Amino acid sequence: MTTESRLTMTLGETMFTQRAIRRFRPEPIPDAELQDILEAAIRAPNGGNTQPWHFLVIRDPDLRTKLAELYREAWWAKRRDQGIMGPQDIPPGKNTMRSAMRLADQIGQAPVMVLLCATSQGPAAAASIIPAAQNLLLAARAFGVGGTITTLHADVDDRVHELLGIPAEAQVVYCLPLGYPRGTFGSVQRKALSEVCSYERWGSS
Repeated sequence: MTTESRLTMTLGETMFTQRAIRRFRPEPIPDAELQDILEAAIRAPNGGNTQPWHFLVIRDPDLRTKLAELYREAWWAKRRDQGIMGPQDIPPGKNTMRSAMRLADQIGQAPVMVLLCATSQGPAAAASIIPAAQNLLLAARAFGVGGTITTLHADVDDRVHELLGIPAEAQVVYCLPLGYPRGTFGSVQRKALSEVCSYERWGSS
């Protein structure tokens, strides 16, 4: 069987039940499923079919622990940029931020972490990573695997490159933890389409 034939969940179900997963069960993702998820990622459209990407898959527990420490430092560095110095500064009702804070503490527990890297510097190469990330997450959902898009911070970039042997010319665009969710997939709350979509001119329905 091919990767394509194993992705049997309908596109509608995959897209409408996909959500950001930030809590993971410890069991590993089978190698065959992980391979299929990555095969789907490299089918994504990209600028000029240059395929300016490299997917760095981290499964080794010691490496995940070290990367997780850097991720947590990066998460709080981004919060400091926003004037948030600790949990006490997160405003009430910011549940998504608190969920992201919990992920920063627990990301190393995800059985797989994938760094989506552009093989050259600059926004053009990084832009081609975006469709690949979505393909990856959609394929993961079809196998019952969850994840979420996260980013790092300049404060840890050099150390991440050194830890994982990433060439200097490559840029880490996204860090995706992957695993079977502690919780469920399902529908998500979104603004009505009429609030976020216009036709012909901004604000016209």
